[in-house]
Amino acid sequence: DALTAANQRGLAGYDHDAVAGVAFEQMCRLVPWDYPVLFWLSQIRQDIHSLLDAGGHMGTKFRAFRTILPDIEALKWTVYDVPAIVKAGEKRARDEGIENLSFTSRLDGHGPCDVFLGSGLLQYLNVPLPDLLGRLAASPKHLLLNKVALRKGKTIVTLERIGPALVPYQIRNEASFLAKLEGIGYRIADRWNIPSLSHVIDTHPEYGASESAGFYCTR
Repeated sequence: DALTAANQRGLAGYDHDAVAGVAFEQMCRLVPWDYPVLFWLSQIRQDIHSLLDAGGHMGTKFRAFRTILPDIEALKWTVYDVPAIVKAGEKRARDEGIENLSFTSRLDGHGPCDVFLGSGLLQYLNVPLPDLLGRLAASPKHLLLNKVALRKGKTIVTLERIGPALVPYQIRNEASFLAKLEGIGYRIADRWNIPSLSHVIDTHPEYGASESAGFYCTR
């Protein structure tokens, strides 16, 4: 419904060439909420060989993280995103000579992978997370989820302006989200909050502020 509403007002969704390059350089910089993810990657690095970066844009986290953890370049790092982003990401990686960064717009049967990274993915994901993980050849042992938009009340969807496009933005009910993680066999080993990414919808302040949270989960 949100996507239909956005289509009536112009460019809608992320899958457009005009959206691919928006804020790329900014997203390649380390920010404070990256550090819990970096910490857990450093803790499990010796036990992992492959990482699926879902919603990973053009490999922005790969570029940001290798400044702190250069040995992650030895990982098989695969970015999953929409076709327009994948096309732009592949070209940029070729232009920069990055050989160990691959891209896909299809997950069916992909894997197996040791780590599923979703940094800023879930608010834009149009299917439940268990459904997305269910497309993989096997369940990843580790989940690293960051910038997850949550609230205590019912799940709601609004629209966010990203460059020239309006993109659906989902704020999930926290209890339901956590129950689904547990239901597919994951245990939350760590959780962190990101107060600076809390949002109030301007047109509906009665819903209150969202919470932005990160999670490290093991299967």
